[in-house]
Amino acid sequence: MSCVHYKFSSKLTYDAITFNGLHISLCDLKRQIMGREKLKAANCDLQITNAQTKEEYMDDNALIPKNSSVVVRRIPVGGVKAPGKTYVVNNR
Repeated sequence: MSCVHYKFSSKLTYDAITFNGLHISLCDLKRQIMGREKLKAANCDLQITNAQTKEEYMDDNALIPKNSSVVVRRIPVGGVKAPGKTYVVNNR
């Protein structure tokens, strides 16, 4: 069995997700982490970053090699809003 080690950015220790094969897709990894941590897909999404290279995995079809370590962050479903100007609309 192969595994990917993951930890949330706020935690100190890693947990492991086991799977068969040489790699796991980002979509499958997110699904397994959300199931294990009892998170609801409607409330948040997960941002997955390689712990060694700091590369963020963006494509749900991206393949994460076995024995990798990743850092997980919970983000709102719509994603993280880019910093910018706030506009106030005045309804009359």
